Amino acid sequence: MFVREICAAAVLILLTLWLQCGGIAMLITWFRGSVAGDTEKFGLFRTAVLIVRFTTAVVVLHLIEALVWAIFYRWFCLPSWEAALYFSAGSYGTVGCSDVSLPPNWRALGPLESITGALMCGISVSLLFATIQWLIHHGPRSPRDEASKPLRAKPDPEDHSLVNGFQSSKAEAIRSESGVTVATPRLIFRPSESRGG
Repeated sequence: MFVREICAAAVLILLTLWLQCGGIAMLITWFRGSVAGDTEKFGLFRTAVLIVRFTTAVVVLHLIEALVWAIFYRWFCLPSWEAALYFSAGSYGTVGCSDVSLPPNWRALGPLESITGALMCGISVSLLFATIQWLIHHGPRSPRDEASKPLRAKPDPEDHSLVNGFQSSKAEAIRSESGVTVATPRLIFRPSESRGG
C-alpha cells in the first residue's frame, strides 16, 4: 500500500510541476507578444490592464493545479466534489482545513500539496515581479525620469597622465540632458608600465 501512495504523490507533484512550467512558458510567450514593438505607447491604463490580465492568468493556472489534486481526492479519498475541492484549495494555499480530512493511508498528500502549492506560488510571484520590473525599466519615461538620469563623463582621449597607477583627467565640464553643467573628475585604472609587472 505504501508504494501506491508514493507513486500517486510523485505523479501529482510532477503533473503540477509540468502544468506550472507549461503555463509559465505560455505566459512568457504571451507577455513578449503583448509588449513587442513600441513600449512608449504603454500608458498608465494599458500597463494596469496588462498586469491585471497577467495576474488573472496566474490565478487561473493555480486553480487548475489545485483542481488536479481535487480530482484525485474525489476519486480515491473523499465522498463529494465539494469536500475534495475545499480540501485541495485549503491545502494548495497552505491554509489547511480542520473539518475535512483524508483517509489515514492518504494523509501525507495534504502536506505534500501544501509544499508543492507554496513552491508553485513562489514561481508565479517571481515571474510577476520580473514582469513588473521589466515594465518599470522598459516602459514609457516621464520628463521627470529623464531629468533624474545620472550624468556621464565623456573620456578625454588626449589626456593619458598616470598618477599612482591611475589615469586621471582634468575635471571635465559635462552638460547633462537637463541642461545642468557639472565638473567631475574621471579616474580609470591602468596598471603602470614602469612597475615592471
